[in-house]
Amino acid sequence: MSMYGRSRVKVPASTANLGPGFDTLGMALSLYAWIEMEEAEETVFHFYGDQMNVLPCDKSNLLYQVAQMVFAEAGVSVPELSISMYSDIPLTRGLGSSASAIVGALAAANTLIGSPLDAAKLFDIACSLEKHPDNVGASLFGGIITAVWDGTHADYIRIEPPQDMEVLVVIPEFELATTKARGVLPTEITVSDAVYNISRTSLLTAAFAAGRLDLIGRAMQDRLHQPYRAPLVPGMEKLLAEAPQHGALGIALSGAGPTLLCLVDAGESRKQELELFLNETMLEHGIPAQTCWLPPCTEGVKAELVERNGMQNGSFLDMIKGEVRL
Repeated sequence: MSMYGRSRVKVPASTANLGPGFDTLGMALSLYAWIEMEEAEETVFHFYGDQMNVLPCDKSNLLYQVAQMVFAEAGVSVPELSISMYSDIPLTRGLGSSASAIVGALAAANTLIGSPLDAAKLFDIACSLEKHPDNVGASLFGGIITAVWDGTHADYIRIEPPQDMEVLVVIPEFELATTKARGVLPTEITVSDAVYNISRTSLLTAAFAAGRLDLIGRAMQDRLHQPYRAPLVPGMEKLLAEAPQHGALGIALSGAGPTLLCLVDAGESRKQELELFLNETMLEHGIPAQTCWLPPCTEGVKAELVERNGMQNGSFLDMIKGEVRL
């Protein structure tokens, strides 16, 4: 007889860097993955959605591996699991799909066994897996996160997104592996480039905290990673240079890309013009893409225990049916 019930999790996507804040700034977005987890007689996976068929369906699966890390940390044994997942977060597009899977699995496993690990411990485990705190921090805590990770422990401050700030993303229809996007970065930079980024990251963080949308565009400039990654994303150079002329407060590569993200004032009258500019620029460069308005998500991962009795996988689908975004 199983000791544990069934946990159910909703976890948001995220964007990282926001321009200058390389590996330190992240923001949760209103695009989600859902995970259910319960003890089983043998390990099985139920994946829903077109993009999920590339994921392994054995114990090498990231969700299973992450869950086992939680159980080991808590000193319990749950060797066999039934795991269901549906995700609206596109894979390898710079919207934190791996971070949301890690955070979702951590929360699902922890909730399943009675939540013995606190959020700080879950954050440390997530950072040890992801190797940087921005995406996982945003998915875990919601809002805007500024964080440092020393290899063992993460310290962070959560900032409430300015209420009148909206987010528009353009998602190109090609994948860009983070390893490839990191591979083009230089191993050394000049002091002047370092100062350029540090000063703008500080200003951007303060601008978010103070709700100073007027400073966001100048603060989102970057010399650390975007100039080196631009050749990997056709149209990116033009978008970075010209989006503010079409109504964006500022624009940045989302994470490692290829998605780009515009921050927009809610009162901006040129929203349609901006969307058109993003799409047309991508098409000029031969890249099909879709634009999507994604409000910042102010809540982080949400987890609950649900009744086992009479619960079939259909109920998991029912839960997410009304919420599909992309």
